[in-house]
Amino acid sequence: MKIPEDGCLLRIFIGESDQWHGKPSYEAIVLKAREAGLAGATVFRGAMGFGAHSRLHTFKILRLSEDLPIVIEIADSQQKIDAFIAQIDQIVQEGLITMEPVRVIKYRAGPQPVSGPTDSPAGP
Repeated sequence: MKIPEDGCLLRIFIGESDQWHGKPSYEAIVLKAREAGLAGATVFRGAMGFGAHSRLHTFKILRLSEDLPIVIEIADSQQKIDAFIAQIDQIVQEGLITMEPVRVIKYRAGPQPVSGPTDSPAGP
């Protein structure tokens, strides 16, 4: 797969406890991005943050939050990102979605790995 040099970066800010059909929203978004053939997606878990309600979500020893901030980043062509946003509209019930132009320097895959624990289907 080739991404044009002038690509697009999609950032989705949601909460760790956000759910979509019984699974974490961040998982549903990443799986949908993979299904859509996007170049890749990465999920980041934040140590502290707040959103539209201004509630502070933090990871502290005495106060363990179960709803830490999550940021999902996806880079691909503008056209593919635009089409993908429509697919995740229902999944992102609360949060923030941003998009910005990026300059793609390199996108290449190495040799195909032998199926590992996260790539293999569930079951025996």
